[in-house]
Amino acid sequence: MSLLTSLARLRALDEGIAQPIATVRHCHLRDQPMVFIPLKLSGEAAAPLAAMLGTERDRPRLLVVSQPRNRDLRFAWAAELAGVLLPYIARFLADTETVERRGADPYERALDAPQLIVPNAAGVAFTRLLGRSTRFRRADGPYPVPDVVPLLGRWLTYFGERAAYPGSSLMLAATEELGRHWASGQSSLEDANLAALLGWITEGPSDAAEDPLIWPPAGPATDPGFDAEVLAPAIDSGSAERITEALRSQLEPTWRLMWQAIDLLAGLEAGASVAQRWEQDRGSFSGMAQSIAEGAPPQARRDGAIAAAAKLARMERAQAGYEVQRAYDDPLIMAEYRLTGEAFAGEVIETVPDNVEGEGRSRKLRPLVVIKTDDPVRLPPGASLGTPQRRGQGAELVSADEGLVTVKITKGMGRGKTPTPGAVPEVGERVCYTSLTDDFQGSPNLPDAEATPWTHGGPPQHHAAEHTPDDEDAQEEWS
Repeated sequence: MSLLTSLARLRALDEGIAQPIATVRHCHLRDQPMVFIPLKLSGEAAAPLAAMLGTERDRPRLLVVSQPRNRDLRFAWAAELAGVLLPYIARFLADTETVERRGADPYERALDAPQLIVPNAAGVAFTRLLGRSTRFRRADGPYPVPDVVPLLGRWLTYFGERAAYPGSSLMLAATEELGRHWASGQSSLEDANLAALLGWITEGPSDAAEDPLIWPPAGPATDPGFDAEVLAPAIDSGSAERITEALRSQLEPTWRLMWQAIDLLAGLEAGASVAQRWEQDRGSFSGMAQSIAEGAPPQARRDGAIAAAAKLARMERAQAGYEVQRAYDDPLIMAEYRLTGEAFAGEVIETVPDNVEGEGRSRKLRPLVVIKTDDPVRLPPGASLGTPQRRGQGAELVSADEGLVTVKITKGMGRGKTPTPGAVPEVGERVCYTSLTDDFQGSPNLPDAEATPWTHGGPPQHHAAEHTPDDEDAQEEWS
């Protein structure tokens, strides 16, 4: 937790209401996202009990497993879930655009992409587990399932994995996104309770927010008291109507809270980099759709050594880029780096727009900017700098002494003998410079999967597509 976030939590506790820790929204938000609230059977890792989902707040769809321990009923429920999610996903595949790439063939990218929103991080984990439990099933052979179930499993696995990708908005957890934008006066563990967190943000910690037992849990686990006093008798009665109404009572309050959370996030203006990250999401979604259309096998149970190393490198670059973009988009995030000396802000008091270095053909335009700042500057001379006010412009720290900082602009001012208009800050302008840049090292050169050394498992021997369900799978399914 950063210093400013800790301060915001203390202030929230003192004032009795959550404090904003962001000035813009750092995630993409569709007009009609797919809200997905899953419930699972207590004591089971991935035995679905019910789900409420839909894209319209006034028309939730409730799917219930009347006997969660019955394998056939669970897969029938999964098929019903597929009947809602797969058409929603498919409607984004019709309209595409051709994207040209430097040094690579062009590809087709969907103009838009689906978005799933679950209440909390546990909902994301359950979605991944549900995908793993269904993507290897077969519609023929021993223990067949409805033919849409394996496809549903592949998409659930994809969304669950994409949720872990830094900056992705294809699948969001409401509590995590709210926590990125507001700081409450409770612990991070308590912030995982959607009702409690929303209570802090909207009205302060009311009785309903202070005592999570007043509100039904936001899933995927149910309340033990509800299980013993309401759900178990309903299941024992064998009445599907009674079971449905019992589960509806658990899910409808969370449904209302989910849309309240969406409204709060939608009330924030999107950050400047959000659109760029959504383009990457659309590209990833299009790639997954193409992979399925070409008959590729389902995702492997475990990544091989090469695939795992490549994925780790991608996620590390994405995390670094996401942190830089958030800081550039949001002055409150940048303030954290100003405190640590990695950034400074101040007023321009002098400029030398025609400053040059070198002679003859090596003569280069290098404008100088002098800034008066009250921030601590802990960067060495020669440090590379960037600025949120002029993205894409590069600079270099020349000197920093007694609140006066001299910066030399090295790129992004045009190719002429004089800077392009607006490239050099004007006297009196408020500017911010930081050592945070998105110029990261490229991907490492990794060997082909078939060249995996024996110390890392050797070459892949079995493909995920070769998996065939057996008696043991049937007994352990969804567990």
